[in-house]
Amino acid sequence: MTKNNLWTRWTLANAFSEMIGLGLTFAITGLVFSKLDSQQTVTSILLTFILAVASGAIEATFVGLAQWWAMHPWFPSIGKFSWWRATLIGALAAYVLGYLPSTLMNMGEAAASSAPMVEPPQWIILLLAAGMGAVGGVVLSFAQWLAIRGEVRGAGVWIPANMLAWAFGMPIIFWGIDLAFKMPAMWQSVLWMAGVLFLAGAVVGAIHGWFLVKLADPHSNPHVKKLKKDPQALLEQ
Repeated sequence: MTKNNLWTRWTLANAFSEMIGLGLTFAITGLVFSKLDSQQTVTSILLTFILAVASGAIEATFVGLAQWWAMHPWFPSIGKFSWWRATLIGALAAYVLGYLPSTLMNMGEAAASSAPMVEPPQWIILLLAAGMGAVGGVVLSFAQWLAIRGEVRGAGVWIPANMLAWAFGMPIIFWGIDLAFKMPAMWQSVLWMAGVLFLAGAVVGAIHGWFLVKLADPHSNPHVKKLKKDPQALLEQ
């Protein structure tokens, strides 16, 4: 098993897990929004925020377990539970930061009974999405960094790797959502979003997967040295 195998496994695992995990998260939050959107009160908005953040556990579970499966043969000292827990903590924190601005604005509008704000041009939305992705990447990866810093030398690069990855991935998701709302049939929107989430997951995985391959270098990861001396150990993972 080579570093190319690691990058391929990681990218595909990230793509499929984001498509399933984030897709289910969107489905749940969309259902909640549709039920509570007609009741624009401070209480309903706050409840929507709590449920939306909690749904992030779905994405974190699929992504965390898939990522661990992809990386485990090269990083056997990183436990499944520790990686999943780190992914869960980071995802929930990122969801809080991601939903908080719009929640506060909606609560302000509901309390003041004012007209909704005019949506800015799409290029501004995509630019803001890139910035949101970069910030979210830091939040998401910080707990993961804590989980691997004692096992992998140079693990600090994992944080900027996620910043870069999500700065590219988040605009894809926002662009896809905008087009999905314009489609005439629900099934078209669902299929479209499945493809968009797969693409976004693949792009994100390809970018921070490249950094992960660098961390799998024997000079950075002492556990890889042991595995290279005993190739059979890789096949047994």
